[in-house]
Amino acid sequence: MAVPKEALTARLRRRRRQLLARLQMPPDGLPGSLALTHRRCGKPSCHCAEGQGHPVWSLTFMAQGKKYVERIPKDWVDSVRPRVVRGRKFKDTVAEIFAANAQLLALERNHSHRIAKVEKVRKPRPKR
Repeated sequence: MAVPKEALTARLRRRRRQLLARLQMPPDGLPGSLALTHRRCGKPSCHCAEGQGHPVWSLTFMAQGKKYVERIPKDWVDSVRPRVVRGRKFKDTVAEIFAANAQLLALERNHSHRIAKVEKVRKPRPKR
């Protein structure tokens, strides 16, 4: 069942107000993702030569169109992980606000286009 455009517009505006009301930039938020990988050190006598490798934590993120991978010391992981989560939540909220804005723009455009068609029909044609 299709939702009436007025109801959809009202719902999008309400959602956008809710998101903006709770939106706060986390001052310590971090972009990207935190991941655990395993690397071999290359020493033939090391246990990693046969096994899984040494655990390595890294933060991967994009900045100015470039990908960065920063190694994170194991003892920092517990403090970095919540900062990444806060950064992701902020980014997701901003993306949702932008999506609502885009949907509202499309609805406004469609509405103004329909009004223009109605006004065009109502205008009397000049007599020749």
